[in-house]
Amino acid sequence: MFRLIICLLFSSWSYANDTLAHKTLPEAQSFEDFLQDIRHQASSQGVSAATLDLTLSGLTPNPTVIKFDRTQAEFSQNFWKYLGSRVSDYRLKNGAKKLKQHQKVLQKNYQKYGVPPHIIVAFWGLETNFGTYTGDLSLVRSLATLSYDQRRSAFFTQQLLTLLGLIDSGKIPANAKGSWAGAMGNVQFMPTNVKAYGVDADQDGEIGLWDNTQDIFASAANFLENIGWHRGERWGREVSIPSSFDYQLANLKTKKTVNEWANLGVKTADGQSLPSSNMSASLLLPMGYNGPAFLVYRNFRAILRWNNSILYALSVGHLSDRLAGTSQLYATPIKEPSLSRDNINLIQTQLNALGFDTGEPDGISGPKTRNAARAYQHANQLPVDGYVGYQLLQQLQ
Repeated sequence: MFRLIICLLFSSWSYANDTLAHKTLPEAQSFEDFLQDIRHQASSQGVSAATLDLTLSGLTPNPTVIKFDRTQAEFSQNFWKYLGSRVSDYRLKNGAKKLKQHQKVLQKNYQKYGVPPHIIVAFWGLETNFGTYTGDLSLVRSLATLSYDQRRSAFFTQQLLTLLGLIDSGKIPANAKGSWAGAMGNVQFMPTNVKAYGVDADQDGEIGLWDNTQDIFASAANFLENIGWHRGERWGREVSIPSSFDYQLANLKTKKTVNEWANLGVKTADGQSLPSSNMSASLLLPMGYNGPAFLVYRNFRAILRWNNSILYALSVGHLSDRLAGTSQLYATPIKEPSLSRDNINLIQTQLNALGFDTGEPDGISGPKTRNAARAYQHANQLPVDGYVGYQLLQQLQ
């Protein structure tokens, strides 16, 4: 799933030279021939000729979209910087206003889908700043461009055909705008998610993800319910861990009951005993052993299915808690430089040279890189937390 935040990060390249972008598009088939193929496929799926004429006639590829797809953010934000920019005073203040303003419809959705209002508003805030920026690029043109490009053609062709079907059925307007990757509306749904989970809550014939709060909130809640949100359960909690803790247990693959974590010395963030519970949980250390610790439950994994980023999911969880009236985190923020892709590439190269396999260095800290970091830490009698951060960079240098 593609997030609007990527579009915001890359917006500074919008007006750069288009030459390289044009060269990335395939040369074997003209864009006009490609559109004819799309017409045939869409027509075979029941999309009317009138809709295809309206949406595809005179369409040209958008080179800016290709630039966004090819460009990666140079720096990887650490937990505190990521959290600070997303759980901001602006979002806390405006989120509280939105909760009060839309209390009636949010409560109605809670009764139907089991997703609390503060969770929905947290997603809304992180996705589009409560609808203040939902994207300004033509969805049809963006998806046609990415479908024509060969890098992920199959995925984006499916999204384009789904979008054309939604337009043909009147669910989505033909001139709808969204992010460069085709995500749309206040909660940034891709077309296939609109088709599968979008809700016409007021039954006006449209799925109004731009300006209809009934449809926006119902669609978000319906999606969360279907990807694993469990009514009446929290997403997780900040905890404290003993200095003797085995940091290798801190990962999403390791699951223990809350009672088992308590037996290992895990307590609430303020040092109290955890409540007795057999609920399954994993422990996360998003900034290594020196940073905060979180026990996360199955609703956290539902958030990850919305956006498969641990930092994003922790931000949704913490923002929702703050909107529900809880305090700031107990852990003290750590000032640590962000790592660039070159920094992470260097870490990967050095680990590989030392015999700790990270795979082909790509400047992205994925599971294989974190596992290699753990192996390096274990071999060098360091805290084995797998954190790929500034301290690891200094040690390897």
